[in-house]
Amino acid sequence: MKISQIYKLNKTQHELDFVDIDPSKDKAVFLDPFFISTRPQPWCIDVSRTIKSFFQHAIDLIKSDEVDKARALFVHLNEPNEICLGLSRSKPQGRGAGNDDSRRIYESILESKAVQTGLVEDLEDTAIFIDRIARDKVSDMTTNIIRKHLVGYTKSQCELWNIPLTSDVPSGFFWDPANKRWEIVHTDRLVVRNKPLLLVPKISVSFHKEYIDQKYYQHFALNYLQGEHLAKDSSLVRERTLKDGSKHRYVTKKDIKEKEAPFSKEFLREFTKSHPEVFKNFRSSKAQSVQPIGNKDLEDIDVGALVDYLINLLNSLTAGGDNASAYHKLIIGVLEFIFYPSLNNPVKEKEINDGRKRIDITFDNSANDGFFYTLHNLHQITSRYIFVECKNYSEDPKNPEIDQLAGRFSVNTSKFGFLVCRLISDKNLFLKRCQDMWKQKNELIIPLTDLEIIAILKNIKSGVIRTEEQLLNDLRRKIILS
Repeated sequence: MKISQIYKLNKTQHELDFVDIDPSKDKAVFLDPFFISTRPQPWCIDVSRTIKSFFQHAIDLIKSDEVDKARALFVHLNEPNEICLGLSRSKPQGRGAGNDDSRRIYESILESKAVQTGLVEDLEDTAIFIDRIARDKVSDMTTNIIRKHLVGYTKSQCELWNIPLTSDVPSGFFWDPANKRWEIVHTDRLVVRNKPLLLVPKISVSFHKEYIDQKYYQHFALNYLQGEHLAKDSSLVRERTLKDGSKHRYVTKKDIKEKEAPFSKEFLREFTKSHPEVFKNFRSSKAQSVQPIGNKDLEDIDVGALVDYLINLLNSLTAGGDNASAYHKLIIGVLEFIFYPSLNNPVKEKEINDGRKRIDITFDNSANDGFFYTLHNLHQITSRYIFVECKNYSEDPKNPEIDQLAGRFSVNTSKFGFLVCRLISDKNLFLKRCQDMWKQKNELIIPLTDLEIIAILKNIKSGVIRTEEQLLNDLRRKIILS
């Protein structure tokens, strides 16, 4: 059973921010440090810093010939059975960097000389250049290094969905970038059938099919060698006559593989030493092209049926204080479904200003393009976080509700938020209040009622792509340009 089923969340993967794991078996996706490093989400930025801190410290020790200290860093890369991700087919086996495995990984790094020569600079590069290290080992090492971040994320998601936590449970070792050492604490943790578990954000995982040695070899190294052979007019150059009578010179990758450069990590190491710019182009290209994993990749369901279910649930939910909690829970899932991967990491009722004020929901802004990206980068509206207030009122929200949301804004966190409510009968009056807020403080509040939410959901069912973008941009223009 998945976490959502064990705790009767009545939510699909599309409505959840974390990978909905089954504790009895592994899901074949991986924590991907390269993909994490490309994401602008605050959580990913913090995690990436921790990963880089660990690996840079390891590199420094290896280059300084402090072998014992470097070896000691790898001791705590033990088998991470807590995330239930990887290649196992039955019960999670923790195919990780533990015990003898951690020793072999460390020895592989030393034997390759890839670190000493400066070839390997990031953890993810080990899977490309170092023998006996592949995507599952990189994912496992990443889990151990960022365990503290995963413990914190798990706690926030459990609080969001009212999943019980067990107190005073060992966290397991995690890397402390401030002190550059491994630490362990006792804390509240998710424990299922006596097994501590870690929830992982969807935004941090991938199938790990892009930033791999075979892609680098096939599409970058061989492409470069094809150009070299053509430039030198080598013996591998072939020629054929085209229909128009012109001659076409070419070199096949098959010839290069068979006669000059069969695939191996040793070849990639030597090639990259001579042509570092090719690997630099590979990293840059993949950073631009990698995309977040899709909800359908994690759970293939009938999206149309899900839309109908959400709309029916919204329509059947009576406005008023008695259903405030149910409305709040519904909206969290709906916003996750609509706005993923642009918005992530929903946190419920976060305290700010030393606890004097609380925000209904806070999302991290992880957008690389579109409405949430242009908020800050084009319109200069601070929006590292997206604040959301939910009001299950039977009447129009008024100035106090707008002031309540606006009171949470700051130049360091966000000056943008959604006020989500059931209806606004006098839309012009409400937008006028939002316009006044914008003119006075350059703070933007956009209303989302049942009407807008249902319209977006119906368009998703119809296959209209990113329909929410047009709606949000239209509302933004009405408020800012009026």
